[in-house]
Amino acid sequence: MNDMDRQQQIIEILRDRPFASVRELQEQLGVSAATVRRDIDKIDEAGNARKVYGGVSALDTTARNPAFARPYDENRDLAVDAKLQIAELAATMVADGDSVIINGGSTCFHLGAKLADRNIRVFTNSMPLAAYLGENGKCSLTVAGGELHREPRVLYSTQPITYFASKFFVGAQGINGEGLRESHPLMVKSIQELSRNVDQIVVLADSRKFSIQARNLALPLSRVGTLITDEGLTDQDAKMLEEAGVTIRIAGGRSIS
Repeated sequence: MNDMDRQQQIIEILRDRPFASVRELQEQLGVSAATVRRDIDKIDEAGNARKVYGGVSALDTTARNPAFARPYDENRDLAVDAKLQIAELAATMVADGDSVIINGGSTCFHLGAKLADRNIRVFTNSMPLAAYLGENGKCSLTVAGGELHREPRVLYSTQPITYFASKFFVGAQGINGEGLRESHPLMVKSIQELSRNVDQIVVLADSRKFSIQARNLALPLSRVGTLITDEGLTDQDAKMLEEAGVTIRIAGGRSIS
C-alpha cells in the first residue's frame, strides 16, 4: 500500500467515527507509529482531517451549516464507540443512592442504560431512555410530564420542574467558547430549566461537537462543572475549557482540571 492509498484509508476510517488513535491506525494499517504520524501530518496539511493529541480527528461538515441538526435516529448511530466510552466514564461519577437528571440525547441514553440496574433515582425527559429503563431497569425512575415531541424525542411541560438532583448529565449539539449550543429551541428551554435544579452539571460530548456551531446558546461554560469527551479533543479546545474553569475528563485517557 502506497502513501496516498494509506492516507485515503485513514480518511475512510474517520467517516464513521470522530477520532482514531496512532496505535489503532498502526494495527489496522500494519505500519509503524512514525509512518502513521507522517500520514496524519499530510492529511492535516491537505485539510482532510485534524491532527490532534494522540491521533487524528474527523472534520464535521455540519459546522458549515449552523442551523442543521441531525434527527435523533441518525445522530444515534454516529461515533458510537466514543459515546459508549464517554457514558462508561460518566457512570463512575454516580454513587449508590444518588439522584440524577439525564437529559435527552444519544450519549445520555447510553449513560442511562449503564445505570439501569443501579440503586439510584433517575429523572429523564428522554422518551427512548424512559422506555428502556421501564423495560430493563431496576433504578427508581421519574419521567418528565407534558407533551411528547417526537423530534428530538423528549417530553416537555410548561409547568415548573420540582425534581432536584446532585448531577445533571447533558449533551449538546455544539460547543464553543460561549457554551453549549442547540438548534432546537425546545432543547434550549429544557436544558436551561433542568439545570436550575442540580448541584453539578456534567456535559457528555464527543469531540465532533466542538466543530459544530448551532445557533442558540443553551448554557454558558461558566455553569459547567465537568465535561467528558474523547481523545479527539484538540489542545485549542482544551485550553478554551480550562480557561472557563471546566474540568475535562477524557474517556479512556487523561483528566484535566
